[in-house]
Amino acid sequence: MLWALGFLVFATTLPRPAGDERTDAVIVPTGAAGRIGRGLEIVRSDRARLMLVTGVDPNVKPKEFAAEFGVPMDVMECCVTLGFDAVDTRSNAAETLRWVEDNKIRSLRIVTSDWHMRRAAGELRYRLPTNVEIVEDAVATEPSFAILMIEYNKWLASTVSHWLPSA
Repeated sequence: MLWALGFLVFATTLPRPAGDERTDAVIVPTGAAGRIGRGLEIVRSDRARLMLVTGVDPNVKPKEFAAEFGVPMDVMECCVTLGFDAVDTRSNAAETLRWVEDNKIRSLRIVTSDWHMRRAAGELRYRLPTNVEIVEDAVATEPSFAILMIEYNKWLASTVSHWLPSA
């Protein structure tokens, strides 16, 4: 009963887009449509100076990325980093931690799908130092029941795994 009630709350209270607050950086895990476009919009509007796209396929070249998303090469060179190490949400957070430390980031905006936000932000909060501010900026979607069910269970598993002592 508790699981079903939790799912109902999870499915009916999806995170929303953020406001216009400025952060040092924007983090975009690859995945569903709209994420990268939203991240680039934030950089173009000067609400973040840097952007990490984490979980990029190793075969993607910066020029290909720039061409696909209409990013001028000078913006790619100064402001956009493609991260090739992550393969899932947990490794997105690990890749982000290294990048945040290397770039001395104090505040970041995570841009991901509304249904993915809780788990992605949770993994970041678990990995990043507590003094790094995280702003959640969800891309609105219309997820299927199946996507919500799968994501709810992944979010539960991720949350519980962080409560358990490390082996």
